[in-house]
Amino acid sequence: MADYVDSTVKEIESRMTMLQEEMSRLEAARSALVGATRRGPGRPRGRAATPERTTGRRPGRPRGRRSGTRATQALELVRSQPGITIPQIAESLSIEPNYLYRVMPRLVSEGLIRRDGQGWHPVSQ
Repeated sequence: MADYVDSTVKEIESRMTMLQEEMSRLEAARSALVGATRRGPGRPRGRAATPERTTGRRPGRPRGRRSGTRATQALELVRSQPGITIPQIAESLSIEPNYLYRVMPRLVSEGLIRRDGQGWHPVSQ
């Protein structure tokens, strides 16, 4: 009985090794097909942070709001297209929508826009 269990465990481990190798090949093929346009969360594997990028901003650039920021661009889109959605804004700006889910509430708190259902509208001033 012990021989049967040992041989079964070895067969399972062998099959798991083959499946892990297959998984690695499939992940590589998927990455090659989708390229750089689709990236998971965080930094790509094996890439270390460079010293100038550790703060998330370029060296020598001032902190705070600047003209030409994504928030300003999003605000202009909302003003020109009332009812626009975050995915539509992201597509217009060629950025990922998840960034806008942080930007838009800030514009609401500043009293510049309001949300109505899925769409965003400028606040009349």
